[in-house]
Amino acid sequence: MAEHQLLSGKLLREYNTILAMVEIYCKAHHHNKLPECQECQEFLEYAHTRLDRCPYGQIKPTCNKCPVHCYKPHMKAKAREIMVFSGPKMLLPHPIMAIRHLFSERTPVPETVPVEFSNRHIRKNRKNHA
Repeated sequence: MAEHQLLSGKLLREYNTILAMVEIYCKAHHHNKLPECQECQEFLEYAHTRLDRCPYGQIKPTCNKCPVHCYKPHMKAKAREIMVFSGPKMLLPHPIMAIRHLFSERTPVPETVPVEFSNRHIRKNRKNHA
């Protein structure tokens, strides 16, 4: 997906983490030769969009700690299923990524949701001022 270049910093790291988890999940459940099946690819596109539009932007807490529920219920359930299955299996193929994610979960959630702080808002504001 070329669109993941829209993300940077912590958001890109979050996307790469979910990408690695989806690859582990898809390989075990869907037995595809491609990197991801259509269902998993659609989930990754949805996750990418949610990360791009996260109101916390670069100070984003992990999704399970976040007070803003931006995932639709069925996608949230899918994300939970993927993470519960893949999380423990991340330590061998992606040890640094797994440990970073565990440390991110210990970061406190900001008290208030920032206004126009999402990656998408920042990108649009740069485009309008250029």
